[in-house]
Amino acid sequence: MTIEILLNGHTIHLKAASDARVAERVAAQMQRRIREDDWQPYRSRDEAIRAWTRLGGIRLQVMQALGLQSDLNHVQISQD
Repeated sequence: MTIEILLNGHTIHLKAASDARVAERVAAQMQRRIREDDWQPYRSRDEAIRAWTRLGGIRLQVMQALGLQSDLNHVQISQD
């Protein structure tokens, strides 16, 4: 069964209902980082986005919904 949530006008597809809380926490963390311009432990926003893109999954979908992924269009996207 696939669960869908709406974030920033984008649909995020999740594998389990419990993943909705994970997506909410990831979104809150990323929104805080954007607001505060805090990318620690990474040296820059670009470095953080590249690292998170490699992780894929929920984090990647949240990044896309928040518009972070468009910052690095040249990064190869791999999803689970």
